[in-house]
Amino acid sequence: MGNPAHVPAARDMWRAALKESLTEDFEEAGCRYGPSRGSHALVEAVTDYFHRTYGWQLGPENVAVGPGSQMVCFAAAALFAGPGMHGDRRVVLPIVPDYTGYQGLCLHDDGIAGVAPLIRREEGHRFRYDLDVEALRRRTDIGMMLVSSPGDPTGRALTRADLDALRALAAEREVPLFVDHAYGAPFPRIAEVHAEPVLDDSVVNCFSASKAGLPGERIGFAIGHPNYIGPLAAFMSNSVLHAPQLAQHAMARVISDGRLDDTTRDAITPYYREKKRFVVQLLSELMPADVDWRMHSGDCGMFCWIWVDHHPWFDDTTLYTRLKKGHVFVVPGRHFFVEPTHAPGLAEHATRCFRLSLSADEKVITEGVHRLAEVLAEMRDEASRPVL
Repeated sequence: MGNPAHVPAARDMWRAALKESLTEDFEEAGCRYGPSRGSHALVEAVTDYFHRTYGWQLGPENVAVGPGSQMVCFAAAALFAGPGMHGDRRVVLPIVPDYTGYQGLCLHDDGIAGVAPLIRREEGHRFRYDLDVEALRRRTDIGMMLVSSPGDPTGRALTRADLDALRALAAEREVPLFVDHAYGAPFPRIAEVHAEPVLDDSVVNCFSASKAGLPGERIGFAIGHPNYIGPLAAFMSNSVLHAPQLAQHAMARVISDGRLDDTTRDAITPYYREKKRFVVQLLSELMPADVDWRMHSGDCGMFCWIWVDHHPWFDDTTLYTRLKKGHVFVVPGRHFFVEPTHAPGLAEHATRCFRLSLSADEKVITEGVHRLAEVLAEMRDEASRPVL
């Protein structure tokens, strides 16, 4: 997780929508309890929007609103994974690295498992991860699958072939596939999308207002088959009662009148596309020429995921500690991989990676990348000195 950038158009949109809701909806939204499934205004707006956008035929039974998509995923882990009469069923991440917050979803030990990616080097300073479908199919403990697309930290989005393979496995095993679209389609499109969301009996699509510029109000929702959505709505009823209602009404407004789509297209997506282009150019100019560094391929995105393929002198936590002394912060790569990392070489690969956020302004990012390049050069030089 990372705070989204301050995109002025997104800020202004949410401020106006919340002001409208405070003026016109306060008595209904603020002075009485609401439906646990979600406010009537937002549920109706969601069903109408996804019918307009994708042609989906939805009713209220297909939608569950929660205080953020992470809470929706927590509820899913409690409902669809854990000890049972047929043994332990786990939340399986089909490809790691993935969002660190997923690793705390289960209330029992060893409840999360991750499948190692196939690592493919590309030209220049690029590489990418591919989904290892065969390794995923070998798992016999799947209670549910969970994947962010586009992903945090890599920005990698599922391809149509990836999505089809995951859907087929979910249907075969009779387990839900949760796809977290917090960075993707139809909003906020912070990173490139290769496959639009699909409506499928085995798929639960999760969406959020956070990366569209409203992280503090905690609004997310899930769309899927009633067999999965019904238990999620019941979980919300028995835990948080319902998500914040003024923010639900504000989100209903910007979905219904097109403001969210307009702001996504005209402000949010272009902002992150330009920021990624700027940082890629900086890295190309400043990183030491003799250091084998690679960035995960992809346009736009909130992060750069960088692999420094040097052993033994590079270590992600050492880099973090050194940069922190100069008030520069990156996230060590190992935290995005589920422990233990059994796949050959994966544990070592995890410690050779780190995440760089793109949310700061260009001046701050420029200073940070300068310091990153300096620290990498220092680490390289220290390792090459003879031991006396």
